[in-house]
Amino acid sequence: MRWRRVVSQIGRSVTVWAVSTVTMLVLAGILPDFQLQSPDGDSATRIAVTAALGAGAFGVLSAVVWPLLVRLLLLVPALVLGLLVFFLNGSLLLVALRINPSGQSEAAPETAVIVAAVMSAVASATGGALAVRDDDAYRRRLSRLATRRRRSHPPCPAVPGTVFLQLDGVGHDVLTAAVDKGLMPTVARWLQDPTHRLTPWRTDWSSQTGASQLGILHGSNFDVPAFRWYEKEHREVMVCNRPTSAAELQRRAVERTADGGLLTLDGASRGNLFSGGADEQALVLSIATRRRGRENRSRAGYFAYFSDPANAVRTALSFFAEVVREIGQSSTARLRKQRPRVKRGGLYPFVRAFATVVERDVVVAAVMGDLLVGRSAVYADLVAYDEVAHHSGPHSRDAEKVLQRLDRALALIEKAAEHAPRPYRIVVLSDHGQSPGETFRARYGLTLGDLVRAGCGLPVPRRAVGVPPRVEQWGSTHSGTEARAAVRAALRRPVEEGGEKHRPTRHSEPIVLASGNLGLISFPDVPHRMTKEEIDARYPALLTTLANHPGVGFLLVRSEAHGGVVLGAYGAEVPVERLDGDAGPLAVFGAGAADAIRRTHSFPHTADVMVNSWYDPEDGEVLAFEEQIGSHGGLGGAQGRPFLLSPVDFSAPVGEGEELVGAEAVHRVLRRWIREMDGPQIPLSEEEEKAA
Repeated sequence: MRWRRVVSQIGRSVTVWAVSTVTMLVLAGILPDFQLQSPDGDSATRIAVTAALGAGAFGVLSAVVWPLLVRLLLLVPALVLGLLVFFLNGSLLLVALRINPSGQSEAAPETAVIVAAVMSAVASATGGALAVRDDDAYRRRLSRLATRRRRSHPPCPAVPGTVFLQLDGVGHDVLTAAVDKGLMPTVARWLQDPTHRLTPWRTDWSSQTGASQLGILHGSNFDVPAFRWYEKEHREVMVCNRPTSAAELQRRAVERTADGGLLTLDGASRGNLFSGGADEQALVLSIATRRRGRENRSRAGYFAYFSDPANAVRTALSFFAEVVREIGQSSTARLRKQRPRVKRGGLYPFVRAFATVVERDVVVAAVMGDLLVGRSAVYADLVAYDEVAHHSGPHSRDAEKVLQRLDRALALIEKAAEHAPRPYRIVVLSDHGQSPGETFRARYGLTLGDLVRAGCGLPVPRRAVGVPPRVEQWGSTHSGTEARAAVRAALRRPVEEGGEKHRPTRHSEPIVLASGNLGLISFPDVPHRMTKEEIDARYPALLTTLANHPGVGFLLVRSEAHGGVVLGAYGAEVPVERLDGDAGPLAVFGAGAADAIRRTHSFPHTADVMVNSWYDPEDGEVLAFEEQIGSHGGLGGAQGRPFLLSPVDFSAPVGEGEELVGAEAVHRVLRRWIREMDGPQIPLSEEEEKAA
């Protein structure tokens, strides 16, 4: 009954107030610069009243003033807001003490920061504990995390909605191993009940988030040959996690499919590179460069989350704890001389903390808000595992700890769905996996760019001559991960890397780019895609040098005679149309490699030379051309085998004995499932109509 809910709410508020009062009294007894009595001393009763009034004033200010402050501070970068959390909270406490009618309380500014943080944390914990057994209270608590509420939101239909949660970089092998080890009990329960089925799928040659998510959300990843590539007609390096490039790729996909995307009808896109056509967007990279307004809600998720001071303090504390944890883990790895290993200093601890704490908390809160207003389809990307696995390894203990926290996030979203105004089906999927292995530079003492320059007869940097450099001497890691792009967008510095960074000193020199264990070589002074014959005429030793290097698996080049050829060691040369995955240079790369190469060969912006690294099928290892010990982007191993975890209420993704191949195929499956729930009726594309 309503009066019972009112009484229950009053009781919880009084309890939280009482606990906050006791907390303030304890802190006043511990901290020398925090006083609740006059210099001459006061009675115990007067001190208690002073503490109660101070705690009450602080609670009211936190509830009323804090959301206004956060809304104003959306003008500053989100990471700066996180760093200001403690200062703002301390300032509110000083104001609360100043307006205290007793006039006896005071605190030093630095002490006020500590007191405010502790009181916010205690109040949050108390309120959460009291609401655990109260469904209405729990729902109201989750409602405060909503990203953006529609004041005139129409009533929700009774048909189920769908939530798509992308665990970035988690391969099928990693997920099954984590379930077997008991690291992901929520996923294990879904599989054991069973409420869900687990299906592996195979990526395209470009096994990275840009290609996969564009295909999943927009139905086309045509002409995305890698994570970064050079477009000769524009004289520009395209980078999937650069906002301007993401916006252009999304535009091209929409133009090609003549469809807005998976989320066009009452959908929400959270933490993604692309919008999927959603009208509700938060933390979406493809709109990060636009001026903030009604059509750009890329930062709305930060306000929805940080408007609760308890959330802000908890996330800030977890952020700094994660920084300390990363410094400790990297120091331990260095002292133990673990191999393989990459440098993890500089700003990386903060990037990792942003991905594993801030980005995760904000995205999860945004998704729960979408559930509570009953949106029909939600797609969210959680990048935490991918960032840690790049630097610690896909099977490392560091990465396993992240999987445990991601499983708790899934459980929280599942719980929020129980309180939503409509039933929800939760789909969990990944965009790619990761393959372990040391870097190309660590093994051979030179980069792919150095090898290309040597093959072209150009000067090679002195550092590339001699023994491989020690890990501690390596330069900064330019991994190009989604977490780094999210950090740059949050800091209002959203350009991942300037095109001039890859431009040669002379126009005739090659541009060499890396996407995990996939390398791309382009000659900017030639306006078309060069042929093998043209490359051999200009640089007779280049292709032979690359193909015979032990760290290279195979090359793809265009041929005047055959249209396209794959080159391997010892003079192996196979026309693209006659590729056979069971023999020749592709024998170790498994089923589907030939088809993936043929498709990429058809792209207008495929590089003059495509280089795939060596791959060891026994250990599943590749050699990354970037500074990563867990990599993805090319062919070889677990990087090309992500997963799709779907409710058994949906039809099977593929038929018996069939394989789900390519991100575009995953898009068609997800659209089919949305239609099966009688949700938003997304029109069939031409390809889907033919398939039907």
